[in-house]
Amino acid sequence: MRELLTDLEAGRQLSDPDPVRRAQNQMKSAAARRFYKTVTVEREGDGFSVLLDGRVVKTPSGNAVILPTEKAARLVAEEFDSQGDRIDPLTMPVTRLVNTAIDGVAADTQAVLEDILRFSSSDLVCYRAESPDALVARQAEAWDPVLDWARAALGARFFLAEGVMHVEQPREAIGAVGLHLRQREDAFRLAALHVITAITGSALLALMFEAGALDAEAAWNAAHVDEDWNIEHWGLDAEAAARRTARKRDMIGAAALIEALH
Repeated sequence: MRELLTDLEAGRQLSDPDPVRRAQNQMKSAAARRFYKTVTVEREGDGFSVLLDGRVVKTPSGNAVILPTEKAARLVAEEFDSQGDRIDPLTMPVTRLVNTAIDGVAADTQAVLEDILRFSSSDLVCYRAESPDALVARQAEAWDPVLDWARAALGARFFLAEGVMHVEQPREAIGAVGLHLRQREDAFRLAALHVITAITGSALLALMFEAGALDAEAAWNAAHVDEDWNIEHWGLDAEAAARRTARKRDMIGAAALIEALH
């Protein structure tokens, strides 16, 4: 399912599963010329559709783009409206995510749910550095509140590990996360949660954000404690900076979609 999600996100049948290389591949192909003048949002049954010059936007698989809330539809509309003479999919993270939800996630929400759940069994916030002390303290400051939230909100107690040695998490904790996820089987919400989980390496950070207990910027910062530490000490080259910018754009887009679904 993870490979399916990345393929659909890229808008083609085959793609590199790595989001950065996939983005680079997309940048090599010529952007499509903008073919529309006006972008509007209209009610469509129980949802809202996005129209280009009066015609409903379709996904790569030919499905109509209909979202459950007007605010979510307007996110997609704004991305189309902001395009210049050519359409650059890399600047349209919400649209790509919506396409993924409609063409892929809706057909098998259980598989996506299980993939998010697998992240929780080796969640980023459970793996701590042994040293230096300053990094250990920084991780604790950012990640301990996430574990406290999981215990209070989900009834899930997770074990900590030092280094990269895998630690087996209690079945009760994973079960509690699974129960929470099963109450969120909407394809758009699950697709967005999957993106945040994959980018952060933490199902718990994604769920804490979705619950409104953490904002998107704080979730991003918490997920990048180790990377930021390395940047402070070793710097960041242009290629790595571009990858980081692309990841953050996709995460912020997913976060915006979740907020728009409320």
